[in-house]
Amino acid sequence: MHPQLSDKKALVCKDFLEALEQCHSNNWARLLGRCNKQKEELNVCLRNERIERATENREMAKERKLKTEQARKNFYADE
Repeated sequence: MHPQLSDKKALVCKDFLEALEQCHSNNWARLLGRCNKQKEELNVCLRNERIERATENREMAKERKLKTEQARKNFYADE
């Protein structure tokens, strides 16, 4: 299924994950493709979570880079 689910992701997409697991409990539904909607909804949820996390990480990286540049300027300005 989705082995990369961590606790945070599981909490965000918990409803979708439970719906997919419930659908997969019926082997015939799983084999006949009746769980595809639930799987797609979970994939969309996980994709949105990944995009949101990447955006946050990008912003934090920009802030760290600015801090580093400012510290470097201050260090070399003293010379």
